[in-house]
Amino acid sequence: MAAAFGLGGCGSDSSTDSQHPVVQNRPAPPKSDFPSADGKTLAQVVEAADGPSDLVVSPAAKVFYTGSNRYPLGVFERDGSQVSDAEVALYFAHVPVKKGAPAGTQKSKEAFEEALSQPAAGPYPAALESIETGPAFRALTTTSDPDTATAVYTTTVDFSEDGDWRMVALIREDGELQSSQLPSAAVGTFAKVPRPGQKAPPIHTPTPADVGGDLSQITTRVPPDTQHEVDYADALGEEPIVLLFATPQFCQSRVCGPVTDVAEQVKQSYGDRVAFIHMEIYNDNDPSKGVRPQVRAFHLPSEPWLFAIDQSGRIEAEIEGAFGVEELTSVVKGLTGE
Repeated sequence: MAAAFGLGGCGSDSSTDSQHPVVQNRPAPPKSDFPSADGKTLAQVVEAADGPSDLVVSPAAKVFYTGSNRYPLGVFERDGSQVSDAEVALYFAHVPVKKGAPAGTQKSKEAFEEALSQPAAGPYPAALESIETGPAFRALTTTSDPDTATAVYTTTVDFSEDGDWRMVALIREDGELQSSQLPSAAVGTFAKVPRPGQKAPPIHTPTPADVGGDLSQITTRVPPDTQHEVDYADALGEEPIVLLFATPQFCQSRVCGPVTDVAEQVKQSYGDRVAFIHMEIYNDNDPSKGVRPQVRAFHLPSEPWLFAIDQSGRIEAEIEGAFGVEELTSVVKGLTGE
């Protein structure tokens, strides 16, 4: 399982412990706050900055498609400490494919240099959302890890075609505009991951009855969450489902614990209308034993993932990576027609 958000955490919009500052949800800054990419190459966008940033901008997803995509990211100091007050916008350009060479085979430095001469798209300013919950829903698995993420930056980007896209962020700091290079986005690479509009794959998910009531076998959250009461196979096609793939104890992206807490909180309000189901990632909750068959059935290359499935069994929405109570509530309202 690939880590996409592995440098650490961000902030919070509610009461929190002393390790994390309190942060409010914040909408994306206007596009006019950043240089337009119209008629510019990616190199010219970088040149518009006052210089390179000391901050690291890290993507929190790896599955992208042609068209509109949710793009989550984190912003960090070089030592991995969190930054939750940045104003950031993304720009990107497509790497041209050399004749006779498969896409993505160029060396990273060479591909980025080629992308610099290509037309740039942007800016795509990012909003900030807390992924922290109310105190009653914060698991020990979450609060005991000082590197756990507590917020996520998100924007929506539009890729015009499959292939290798190179990304640059412009960050406004202390009145200056600084640039940071991101890892590439391999658009269209993970085509087997189920998408909105498609029928959800049929799987079984374990319940307490399957493990003799020993919840530690089916969840690594401490204390165990309550999202194992229903077998997905029994709910599919019968009622709306929120299916969360996450492993709070072994999460490489540092956000599985928080998003499981988020789902637990939203379940309190909507659990009588929607089946909330948490599915762990690894066989026997042991990373050395590989991923569970349910994860393979959904072809997931990363964690966490959330799928919102309507009563007919069709995927209504999907989220890769971190999300907060506000975003998940909006998704659930879409399922219930509110």
